[in-house]
Amino acid sequence: MPTQRGPIDKQRFEALSDFRFRLRSFLRFSEDAAREEGITVLQYQVLLHTQGFPGREWASISEIAERLQAQAHGVVALVSRCEEAGLVKRKQSTSDRRLVEVHLTPAGRKKLEALAGQLADHVAELADVVAFARRTKLS
Repeated sequence: MPTQRGPIDKQRFEALSDFRFRLRSFLRFSEDAAREEGITVLQYQVLLHTQGFPGREWASISEIAERLQAQAHGVVALVSRCEEAGLVKRKQSTSDRRLVEVHLTPAGRKKLEALAGQLADHVAELADVVAFARRTKLS
């Protein structure tokens, strides 16, 4: 249950508005950049999340689902579309036969690197906004 706080002043509304604007601008830029590379933003996120776990070069369906905040069955379909596009491949885990690992293909890595490079400046700008929000306790 949310805690009761006092009234929010105009400066906080302005900062919250700016944060939401910058976040949405980043997401829009990401969507457009992915489209220009010939993939969807969700496909880009699958590629990114396969590389998001320290110490390994793959992710499981359930890990990708958690990162996307999506249902596993929907992510299975998304990974299938990525696989059909030649961006990822599935491998059965050698340590746990029940686990399916999602790995990038060379084509998937190329797309990921191209997009991550384009988004780097926008990510840095968004990180600055998040840091500002934390300093001013906008949450």
